[in-house]
Amino acid sequence: MTEKVKEPVRLRRKELTNGNISLYLAINVGGRREYEFLRLYLIPEKTKADKLRNRETLALANSIKAQRIVDIQNGAHGFKSGFKEDTRFFDYYIALTEKRKKKESKGNFSNWASCLRHMRKYEPRKNITFADITPKWVQGFKDYLENEAEAFGCDNRKRKERRPLSQNSRQSYFNKLRACLRQAYEDGIIRQNPMRGIVGFATQEGNREYLSLDEVRAMAATDCDYPEVKRAFLFLCLTGLRRSDIEKLTWGEVTHLNGRTRLVFRQKKTGGQEYLDITPQAAELIGERGSAKPTDNVFGNILYPSDTNDNLRIWALRAGIDKHISFHCGRHTFAVLMLTLGTDIYTVSKLLGHRELRTTQIYARIIDEKKQEAVDNIPKIL
Repeated sequence: MTEKVKEPVRLRRKELTNGNISLYLAINVGGRREYEFLRLYLIPEKTKADKLRNRETLALANSIKAQRIVDIQNGAHGFKSGFKEDTRFFDYYIALTEKRKKKESKGNFSNWASCLRHMRKYEPRKNITFADITPKWVQGFKDYLENEAEAFGCDNRKRKERRPLSQNSRQSYFNKLRACLRQAYEDGIIRQNPMRGIVGFATQEGNREYLSLDEVRAMAATDCDYPEVKRAFLFLCLTGLRRSDIEKLTWGEVTHLNGRTRLVFRQKKTGGQEYLDITPQAAELIGERGSAKPTDNVFGNILYPSDTNDNLRIWALRAGIDKHISFHCGRHTFAVLMLTLGTDIYTVSKLLGHRELRTTQIYARIIDEKKQEAVDNIPKIL
């Protein structure tokens, strides 16, 4: 009697809540079982076209299955498969970080660098490869971020007290690892993503400090030690631009159309092209161009972020405002003012340059709270 040979790769199905069926491979090599989800789906067959589509999908899935079997057989005979799991993980991560240094904001680049420092603290081996990055390793890093990692924990300077990472820092660092592994999968370095199935950290909504219209007026009427900081911050309150876009704004990006002043620029954070009409007050804060070249910056030196924020708080206290504000507070102020004045949330989202409406909805909740406070202040009449 011929002994039946067990297939190392089997095509399996998983029914989804929407009625579709997800196709995946169950791979068993040397007693080690792995699953590769193909991102291929069978749909309910209601028409001949549905049946044809499912037939083509199954053919593609079986083709991938056959290729995986060939990869395993080649590996068993000493040949390398198309994957490069012997790539050194940290070298690859650093290369991705350097690419983002040129394209993204300093803040996001710093998050990539901070994540690297935490991963090195979690994983002391310097020369690990992608073969070492298993689901267990990924879950271990998540547990480290949640239970062991500290804010400034990779900083050698002495501090009075140590505190755990904030929820949003945990989410940010874990997402950097997620992005790295996703890219490695797309680059064909790993057969399957070890991050798959591991739930990340939820976002914790922070306190978004903002100024009321009366508080903005009070600051406008109060002297600031650094006039350029004052000019830039009030401009931010009237336009909602990010600090990074204000810093790089040039006279070549300031145009005039139908009697209005328009900014035509590319966002530094998202890379999106923006066309923003600004108010006469904001245009007045820009001032006259004079002999400035198109490449000259509209705003001068507004100090380093920490120095800017220190001077903002001194200026605010002079204006009678006891709030822990930062330069970015001006962006929050613009969003809240727009919604308070009745601007619809979709328009506000476009003015802020948000990619997703849900980002803007955070400000809408602030407005709801203000409405609730107003209702609570109605005096008793009975």
